[in-house]
Amino acid sequence: MKKLKIKTGDTVRIIAGDHKGTEGKVMTVDREKNKAIVEGANMVSKHQKPSAQNPQGGIVKKEAPIHISNLALIDAKSGETTRVGYEVRDGKKVRFSKKSNEVI
Repeated sequence: MKKLKIKTGDTVRIIAGDHKGTEGKVMTVDREKNKAIVEGANMVSKHQKPSAQNPQGGIVKKEAPIHISNLALIDAKSGETTRVGYEVRDGKKVRFSKKSNEVI
């Protein structure tokens, strides 16, 4: 299985598709399908039957998964998109931003 460079809690920008340019925080990552759910992005409408949790039912808006290749990490220092690298610093393997060389 390939190493994913985007993790839960990262701030990302969508770089391709209908929601291009949208920014948000990664809520979950599905390693099997290489997809992530980004908060407030890729919203879809789902028709839901009435249930105990939702007695009214109706149309519910929720986030849909986006492929990892369509996401780019946002550098905390500059606010621009950046790539992610891994290296050993002080005996620990760390993720770092390739644009600013800062540890993420």
